[in-house]
Amino acid sequence: MSTLRYNYFQLSQKSFQNLLALSNGLNRELLGKKLVDLVLLRISQINGCGFCIDMHYTDLLKMDVDPRHVNAVAGWREAPFFSERERAALEWAELVNAIPVRDPDDAAFARVKEQFSDEEIAELGFVVAVIRSWNMLNVASRNPIPR
Repeated sequence: MSTLRYNYFQLSQKSFQNLLALSNGLNRELLGKKLVDLVLLRISQINGCGFCIDMHYTDLLKMDVDPRHVNAVAGWREAPFFSERERAALEWAELVNAIPVRDPDDAAFARVKEQFSDEEIAELGFVVAVIRSWNMLNVASRNPIPR
């Protein structure tokens, strides 16, 4: 268990409020609330943010998503619980999260295009951008998981 290094949300209140507004402004209806939280959970797992993992896991369970589905997010490629749309979103989110180390290739873009409109792909990019920001802030500050 870690101890909070610094309280970024109090020390940088204006920036915190702006990032929170961006998070709250995500068009969850466009992509679907469940899909957005699956992506938020997966990117938080990759980025090692325990605070966000806990939050999005809990949010998915509150949506009555099957716990087996939620538990399998890290292994979505092998798990039978994911639709083709969810698989395309998770793959694209992982690739976008890996920039600049890995550039999404044309084949990956074609797969996401089969399932999503350009507007939805753009929104998915903002979902990844927002969670990466929260992950970075929480990991760097060692924001603890609430008990």
